[in-house]
Amino acid sequence: MFTLVNGLTTGMAVFLVAAGLTLVFGIMRILNFAHGAFFMIGAYVASTLVGSAPRSVLALIAAAVVAALVVGVLGIVVQRFVLRRIQHVDEHYMLIATFAVMLVCVGFVKLIWGLEFLSVDPPPGIDTGVDIFGLFVPSFSLFIIGSGVVVFLVLDFVIHRAWTGKMITAIARDGWMAELLGINVPAGIMAAVGGSFALAGLAGGLLLPNQTLSPALGDTFLLLAFITVVIGGLGNVRGAFIAAILLGLIDGLNTMFLPAYPGVAIYVGMVAFLLMWPNGILGESRL
Repeated sequence: MFTLVNGLTTGMAVFLVAAGLTLVFGIMRILNFAHGAFFMIGAYVASTLVGSAPRSVLALIAAAVVAALVVGVLGIVVQRFVLRRIQHVDEHYMLIATFAVMLVCVGFVKLIWGLEFLSVDPPPGIDTGVDIFGLFVPSFSLFIIGSGVVVFLVLDFVIHRAWTGKMITAIARDGWMAELLGINVPAGIMAAVGGSFALAGLAGGLLLPNQTLSPALGDTFLLLAFITVVIGGLGNVRGAFIAAILLGLIDGLNTMFLPAYPGVAIYVGMVAFLLMWPNGILGESRL
């Protein structure tokens, strides 16, 4: 039971970060190296709003939403001045460009917030634990699991049910035809990219408690987010959700049976998944 809860907590934390990453890949086919940096900026923005001890869960969620808006705006700026200019060039240039954006973001964080390590406590209400079938489960773990599920359901609804999602899907699959049908493709891409960056900021705010804030925070989750996106199927949000759960459970089993080798099972699992499903569990998708 403990391994299950711990694995789901890790999985949903990774999914919160990977959601925006797989969204921007599904639209623009860009593996955004700067995604972790914007997750970090979201965490710093939220920490500035709530301090080291948020007054309530609502205050933490409100700070995460504000962080999402701030990072979303920054994402639109990046789309306007960087991503749009390299949209049709070789993918290697995109990787280099997003890596450069990541370096700029890290420098920006060092300039504004400094190099000191910061920490934020969980707010009252999720700072203790609950008893589930005789097992003590941290309330913050349940908060992360619930947040991951809610973000997935909202994102899945928007992509597959809402008119906006259908418009973005049409752009991702055939931008030329979508433009002929009267869809404002540049505006749609800008909105979708801004949304994907906003998801990174939201994740930074929601995962803020119990994190050690530093300019290297983004690296902690970025690699796992990339693995999740690859295993789930590039650009496939549903695949990313399933992959995040599986990786979380694998990591939980790793902690239980191989505590001296943390994280090893995730890489073994990634190789096994790719051997069985080279295009990802649900296959590559353009949303």
